[in-house]
Amino acid sequence: MMHVLGAVAPALANPPIDYHAIAPELVLAGTIFVVLLFDVFLRPERKWLAMPIAFVGTAGSFAATLTLVGAHRSTFGGMFVVDNFTVLFQVFFTVVAMIVLLLSLRYFRDGRYYQGEYYFLLLSSFLGMLTMPASRDFLMLFISLELVSAPAFLLAGFRKTDPRSNEGALKFFLISVLSTAIMLYGMSLIYGVTGSTRLTVIAHKLAGPAGGSSLALAAIVLVVAGFAFKVSAFPFQFWAPDTYEGAPVPVAAFLSVASKAAGFAGLLQIMFVAFLPRADFWAPIFVAMSLATMTLGNLVALQQRQVVRLLAYSSIAQAGYMLLPFGLAVVPGSPLAKPPVNINNEAFAAVVLYIMVYAVMNLGAFAVVISIAKEAPGVLVSDFAGLGDRAALLAVPMAMFMVSLAGIPPTVGFIGKLFIFSAAIHRGGIGTVLAAVMVINSVISLVYYLSVIRPMFLEPLAEPVRPLRSTFLVNGVVIVASLAVVVLFIYPPLFTHFPPLSTLIGH
Repeated sequence: MMHVLGAVAPALANPPIDYHAIAPELVLAGTIFVVLLFDVFLRPERKWLAMPIAFVGTAGSFAATLTLVGAHRSTFGGMFVVDNFTVLFQVFFTVVAMIVLLLSLRYFRDGRYYQGEYYFLLLSSFLGMLTMPASRDFLMLFISLELVSAPAFLLAGFRKTDPRSNEGALKFFLISVLSTAIMLYGMSLIYGVTGSTRLTVIAHKLAGPAGGSSLALAAIVLVVAGFAFKVSAFPFQFWAPDTYEGAPVPVAAFLSVASKAAGFAGLLQIMFVAFLPRADFWAPIFVAMSLATMTLGNLVALQQRQVVRLLAYSSIAQAGYMLLPFGLAVVPGSPLAKPPVNINNEAFAAVVLYIMVYAVMNLGAFAVVISIAKEAPGVLVSDFAGLGDRAALLAVPMAMFMVSLAGIPPTVGFIGKLFIFSAAIHRGGIGTVLAAVMVINSVISLVYYLSVIRPMFLEPLAEPVRPLRSTFLVNGVVIVASLAVVVLFIYPPLFTHFPPLSTLIGH
């Protein structure tokens, strides 16, 4: 018997690693080291070559992810799982990474920035994003989240000579450290209550008497508070406007789309897997957070005259819409959690779909802002005056992005909000109230989105019109995003058939 145990122990201590399951991460990690190595030997005028190297490596990670479509693989003792949810988000993050890289080339090539370090930090953060949806253990989730956040602190302060950048990065860092400590303390309490860090085991334990203890409920609140910062939800949203405004515009785009999506990828797993048996406790918390986040974001955005700050408050409001389906969750076994309704699956799918939709709209809008920023670094709303005459290929798509963010048809933003609205109506009760508040907030948001559209077409410049020069790469991102905004409205199954595949519930 002792001989058998001696043979089994090493296998348990060192579980076999499925290298195919972690292939996307391995490719991206290799790319990070190649970028850093090449930067050492590139002459200053050729530092920009770090971007093509980073782009090719990210494309390789994307290709490796596609080889996992339809797979269900597990490694590291079940802490790292590849399934439809994982693959969907990994495809999303690699595509967003390639778009951010394209938007970064012109902005960082002017010689004022350390380009090798920028691409190294950016890819390091995206590496954390790739591991986030595959993490099925609190320890893996925490490591992934910190790998996303730590490089972002430095990226936010990359404009080192700008006091606004330093201030925004410092706020981002200090508040993030505080939120991380709160979240980690909550995770430690959960471990104390359940004796495990595995999400499925925690769910099983919380379904029993331990789930009703004051310690377990306090732990849930602390973990939710930590993630609320990551997705810029009320009352932890105040870092976002200053950080977005002070950061380089491509970094602001990265923070508003990729970093936010990573936070939601982790939050979805924690709330709809580990904490789902206590949905009766935490769903009302998300109701309050959603209402406050969307309302505050929209009302403050009405007062903004600087476009990046306006988009920052817009991002806060959009986070409120994404939080709404969390407030619809019900305890497993209740009538609404069973077919044909299954409100938990519907709410989960609505969040995933809206994350995808939001990325298309926001990345397109930031691409236009990057084009404007080279000529008007302040990027005020007034700087968009006459853009319809100067650069129609930028003005028309920008108008489409603004209308789509407001959720007006015929744009994909309408489809995203329709899914959330439908889930809320099916939930009934508080869901109906949330649906009504979401509609009211969408109407409010139209006011400040139109404030960007109006000067582009109705306020021509007094002096002779000068064509706005923009790079081929940025124009390409703008055109593709604007086409996607319309095409996905006309044929929504291109996006809408993905959310059911991503459902973790029941795994």
